[in-house]
Amino acid sequence: MKDLEPWEWNEQTWRQKVDKVRAGKSLVPKSWPGKARVAVALSFDSDHETNELRDGGESIGRLSWGQYGTRKGIPRIKSALDKHDIKATFFVPAVSALLHPEEQVMLSREGHEIGIHGWIHELNSVLPYEDERDLMFRSTDTLEKITGTRPVGLRTPSWDFSPNTLKIERELGLLYDSSLMADDDCYELLEEGEPTGIIELPVEWVRDDAVYFNMHRFQALRPYTPPEAVFDIFRREFDRAYEENGLFLLTMHPHVIGYRSRIGILEQLIEHIKGHDDVWFATHSEVAEHVKATCLD
Repeated sequence: MKDLEPWEWNEQTWRQKVDKVRAGKSLVPKSWPGKARVAVALSFDSDHETNELRDGGESIGRLSWGQYGTRKGIPRIKSALDKHDIKATFFVPAVSALLHPEEQVMLSREGHEIGIHGWIHELNSVLPYEDERDLMFRSTDTLEKITGTRPVGLRTPSWDFSPNTLKIERELGLLYDSSLMADDDCYELLEEGEPTGIIELPVEWVRDDAVYFNMHRFQALRPYTPPEAVFDIFRREFDRAYEENGLFLLTMHPHVIGYRSRIGILEQLIEHIKGHDDVWFATHSEVAEHVKATCLD
């Protein structure tokens, strides 16, 4: 019997698909710590060489592009954060962590958060449940072994969230996820209508550096946006979050934002944000902990 086309589904079928994982209660605190008006959560996906490895690739050029992230991107990012005493969250594939353990140890010791980002930047949606679960548990154990701290949050590689991902997150006992896009502000994840207690810190492509700069020489992928325009987009996103007393979450990549012509976007954005009163810079886990404590019964 052939699979039904989507227009042939009955209502139960499409409702089941929609309800698998949904946004539940909106979680906007009455106030942020220190009576701040806005929470600012800066994050960096340290994919490094796994962008090439996950597809079975052996391109020396693309592997070197990933290596640039750890050689030049991380030091420039760290310098910008250190200047303003800001703690951020770094989502790290386990293979990246194993290739560059000293990087994770250094960041963790300095108070930055290390979060789960898959094993080798694999796509969750193509994996059977057993394989996805094994990789997620192994990734968590690996990061804990390297840094001495067990991660409490996950950002799925490429924000690729399978029908099994939330179930596995619950099995891991995670505090939060940061892979989905149903809101600008935090919300509770529902699994088939059931509240899970897991806090979603939503992402969005418009608040991601990669979509403006990434390219692939063998494909028709040639986007390029001037740094001034990217800064303007990020600034506008922050300004509206400030007006709405909400969350401003930004996703960046060391091998993307770390270039000489681009690191200024981060530096100027921090200066802009610092020019406002009542701003709380926090790691993702700190945001999730505050939201859960103040907004969930």
